[in-house]
Amino acid sequence: MAKHALVLGGGFAGLEAAIHLRKAGLDVTLVSNRPHLFVYPTSIWIATGERALEQVCLDLADVAGRHGFRFVMGAVESIAGARRAAVVDGQEIAADYLLLAMGGEPLKPKGVETTFGLSGDPQNSVRLKEALEKLLAKGSGRIAIGFGGNPKDPSAVRGGPGFELMFNFELLLRKRGLRDRFELAFFAPMASPGERMGKKAVAAIQTMFRKYGISMHFGKKIASFERGGTVVFEDGSKLESDLTVFIPAQDGHPVLKASDLPKNGAGFVMIDSGCAVPGFAGVYAVGDSAALEGPEWKAKQGHLAEVMARVASCNIVTEVQGVPERQSYVPHVAITCLMDMGNGAAYVHRDTEKEQMVPLPVVGHWMKKGWGAYFKLSKKKLFPRLPGM
Repeated sequence: MAKHALVLGGGFAGLEAAIHLRKAGLDVTLVSNRPHLFVYPTSIWIATGERALEQVCLDLADVAGRHGFRFVMGAVESIAGARRAAVVDGQEIAADYLLLAMGGEPLKPKGVETTFGLSGDPQNSVRLKEALEKLLAKGSGRIAIGFGGNPKDPSAVRGGPGFELMFNFELLLRKRGLRDRFELAFFAPMASPGERMGKKAVAAIQTMFRKYGISMHFGKKIASFERGGTVVFEDGSKLESDLTVFIPAQDGHPVLKASDLPKNGAGFVMIDSGCAVPGFAGVYAVGDSAALEGPEWKAKQGHLAEVMARVASCNIVTEVQGVPERQSYVPHVAITCLMDMGNGAAYVHRDTEKEQMVPLPVVGHWMKKGWGAYFKLSKKKLFPRLPGM
């Protein structure tokens, strides 16, 4: 009888793990609290009207049918790592292997409900689009976009989409002939937001902000948000805004925090270099659920989540086969993104050996859109998987 693997979470890491484990011959159950995977990197275009919500969603039941694993839609209520089991909507599911890919929980500063976001509920992107269109219809206003950090685990930051959204908003205003009627501001508690991508990237971003007249409010911790979206900083100063987009950093998932598994200070599950949870045989954690090892500038990203999923899957398979070799995700820790600007993009890469930022005018925008289509088609087995993608 094939070994049973229970994968909790239907995001980038969870789906990648389910596909690879099933391909290796394991009996796989994937649990997600949503019917679809939200392709977060392409959600920036929902607000600008270039993409509809359904275009950035991947149906998990459809993918499960194509790959031959079981999909269960439900909420994970508790986890027992020692028994490799989870309670899903009141029913316990146990397995030979338990792989945790549930993501994290957004930190919630006071008044954050007055802001708009991209992460969390996919409907947030739709609500942002509606709010933006309402403000643009007024003909003038102030827009602020920013992100937060988690001092207990700085790798859980989510800054890139904020930069992309700002550049796309600025371009949209120019296209509609409204740029001179709107004030744009970017805020973050770090002195140099985006520094994890490297000094070249930070310098380029700030140069573009100055070029496009986007004011910068950096280095002040965010105390709260007031009605209307006004940002209140720790020193008492304020950034007035008619529409504020805030992308919070992640904290450990509450179900994982309440489990018997070892966690770091932020509540992410501790793992070894092979993504296995120390002291818990057959339990693995990947992606945003896991506490990362690596250089100080490391960051949780979708591509790394998929790498971790493949490493964990490979190690599970070799364990089943009785092979002693184990893979490690640590050599693959890097920051890679195609930062979209609406009318182009920049390829950004940082690893332990180099930093790169390559401008890709015009073509970069279409490359990112092409990646979005490729991602969905390859997961559906309608397009061959390309090496490294």
